[in-house]
Amino acid sequence: MALALAGGVGGAKLALGLAGILPPDRLAIVVNTGDDEQFHGLHVSPDLDTMAYTLAGLYNQETGWGLAGDTFQTLGMLHRLGADTWFNLGDIDFAMHIRRTELLREGATLSEATAELTGRLGIKHRIIPMSDDPVRTMLDTDAGLLAMQDYFVRRRAEPRVSAVRYAGAETARPAPGFAEALRQADTIIICPSNPYLSVAPIMAIPGVREAIEARRADCIAVSPIVGGAAVRGPAGKIMAELGGEVSVVGVAREYRSICAALVIDAQDAGRADDVAAAGVRPIIADTIMNTDADKIGLAERVLRLAAAEVTTA
Repeated sequence: MALALAGGVGGAKLALGLAGILPPDRLAIVVNTGDDEQFHGLHVSPDLDTMAYTLAGLYNQETGWGLAGDTFQTLGMLHRLGADTWFNLGDIDFAMHIRRTELLREGATLSEATAELTGRLGIKHRIIPMSDDPVRTMLDTDAGLLAMQDYFVRRRAEPRVSAVRYAGAETARPAPGFAEALRQADTIIICPSNPYLSVAPIMAIPGVREAIEARRADCIAVSPIVGGAAVRGPAGKIMAELGGEVSVVGVAREYRSICAALVIDAQDAGRADDVAAAGVRPIIADTIMNTDADKIGLAERVLRLAAAEVTTA
């Protein structure tokens, strides 16, 4: 059984590849909820939704997030009525947030609401929030303390980041499905997601980092940094502002306590020895996922490596 830790578009891409290979009883996908937010009175879970839309085949292939063919007339009317509409929510997308909010108000946990919603979309694989308790990723910046969506969407990741914190993580518990998957998984896969905004919130939940560190030999990560830059999003910018090296070596240093191997793109083959010197086994592969075939191909490679190499570390 494999446990994938994911957030954002990159995480959803690899998860789709894994789901194309592994049957539902052999894959659990745990998703970051540190960037969940309330908009227009609704509970919005951007990473959970990106994962759900991707696995359901509904996602917008041009943006990687949102729904294909969605429109924004509701948002336009909200703006006309005086609402703050800097966070894009499509007309079809609103249905997900309305129904989630209804379920939560009726007493469902976020895990239960997610299982209900993904089941209705025909998704067989388990998509599990990292916690049923609220955890919020907050960034100390030169524009003040900002919630993740304010920093990333409203301010276009422009403020300079000096620290990242995970409010509520200290009292949060892993979602029941997450705790179960941690116990049962033979392989742990860290998807090519933002180390600070997607992976670190999951690790901040008490007991999670320790459990994965104890399973380090069974854990493999895929670098979100290729050729000295993030494939998408602000991971590289944040890494530099926090004093790290924006490279696969920087990723290796971030992950060396939790994973035995790091899959790096062929573009970064020349840094393999430096990755090894950072304490992580470098494995070279094509990691750019433009097509579904790319996603499945990388997933196959990761699973083969997890079985053949990581457990020998």
